[in-house]
Amino acid sequence: MEFTLRQLAELLNGKVEGDESLTVSRLDKIQEGQAGGISFLSNEKYEPYLYQTQATAVIVSEGFKPSKTYKTNLIRVKDAYLGFTALLEAYAQFSKASFSGVEEPSFMDASSSIGENHFRGAFSYIGKNCKIGNQVKIHPHAYIGNNVEIGDNTIIHSGARICTDTKIGKNCEIHPGAVIGSDGFGFAPQEDGSYKAIPQIGNVIIEDNVSIGANSTIDCATMGSTLIKKGAKIDNQVQIAHNVVIGENTVIAAQTGISGSTEIGKNCVIAGKAGIVGHIKIADNTTIGANTGVSKSIKSPGQTLFGYIGFDMKQFLKSYSIFKNLDDLENRIKELEKKP
Repeated sequence: MEFTLRQLAELLNGKVEGDESLTVSRLDKIQEGQAGGISFLSNEKYEPYLYQTQATAVIVSEGFKPSKTYKTNLIRVKDAYLGFTALLEAYAQFSKASFSGVEEPSFMDASSSIGENHFRGAFSYIGKNCKIGNQVKIHPHAYIGNNVEIGDNTIIHSGARICTDTKIGKNCEIHPGAVIGSDGFGFAPQEDGSYKAIPQIGNVIIEDNVSIGANSTIDCATMGSTLIKKGAKIDNQVQIAHNVVIGENTVIAAQTGISGSTEIGKNCVIAGKAGIVGHIKIADNTTIGANTGVSKSIKSPGQTLFGYIGFDMKQFLKSYSIFKNLDDLENRIKELEKKP
């Protein structure tokens, strides 16, 4: 896809300084920009690259004043970062729109329905009694089990597995290798020391505008539903167990594990490798630092937790500063003990 600088300026409500007839077909980092690419400058640390870049154009803010001469063309917008973000969104939409039709071989059961302007990639599978909306893109090798519902404008990427009875809302994106609705980890101990599987008969409900990262797993509920509420963003390689509830607009970074029946509030931030035990509640607007272990409910909203056993971050840092000096404290105590 090629666009003239004039077209991009109109899209971004900006103004071209340079040759507006030039075309670009690629988005580049400013430090790696080459002819035919467009970049942006919003952080002054990267300004030196403006005077070196080979990119055809660079998006800058209205108030930016270059300190040296430059060879590229500028597109001035109100805010360079927001402008480039809008361009990324437009580029992504154009890219997604390029997928349409049905590639063969692919399979959809006769009892299932799919809306207008959809895409079904080669070797994709759609089971019985599925209801799939308009503009849905199902990429090659994706699996859709029986009785699944998928809302308009949702994307199921290659290799994703959407298991039986799952419900996915509008404008969602399920990235490659994600597994939604597989059995939860439920086993009952037996008298002889063995374990017997507990049937998992619930489902997963994913509301609108949710993103699920590559190779993440969301288990179905034992009974009822595992629920991911609208606007939640889940990174790659996250494990969400049976009957968990993730609140609206909560973000969860990679390698986090959340045990069964835990409820996470809205607008929470959970950093990478956090571990959260089951059957607890996390209040709204909670921030959980990387590698933090959460073993009990967080009742007050707005807290920041950190540490192997997570507690208030300020208390943790204060305790850690003492921990680092334990050797010196021990030596001082020994010296004091020697005194009469």
